[in-house]
Formats: sequence, C-alpha cells, structure tokens
Amino acid sequence: MSSSETTTNHKTIREWAESRGGRPSAIRTRGKGGVLRIDFGEKEEDFEEISWEEFFKIFDENRLAFLYQDKTKDGETSRFNKFVER
Repeated sequence: MSSSETTTNHKTIREWAESRGGRPSAIRTRGKGGVLRIDFGEKEEDFEEISWEEFFKIFDENRLAFLYQDKTKDGETSRFNKFVER
C-alpha cells in the first residue's frame, strides 16, 4: 500500500525533488507568478526552469501545500506530487 504526505516545509520539498532529479519550474500564465511544477528528466517544452527562491515565493504567495508520495505500492521511489491549497 502506498501513502502520501502533505508539507509546506521548503527544505523537505526541495530535498524530495532533488533526490529524484527534479527541478523547480513554472508554466507562465497571464497573472503574477505561474503554475508551479517539478520538472523531471528531459526538460518539458512548456516549463520554464526557475530558482528555488522564486519557486517558494510563488508557493507561499499562493498559500500552497505540497502533496507527495515517497514510495510506490511496489516499494519503488515515487515521483507523484501535486500542489494543493493549504
């Protein structure tokens, strides 16, 4: 059985993403900031890589929390994540 956790801790989020080869990214919108994403592997065309500083500024301004899974039900490292309202 796999389970997910939610956090707002910047260090936890950064360590989780970097341990999986993830980079902080945003999909730019007309408004301020953008839609946050963690980009894995080959760069996604629509994703703009941003600094962790900018990433967490947008994260906090939008009062987001990070929902993530550490392991899959098979015990493999999971990359499942999404941003939710706090």
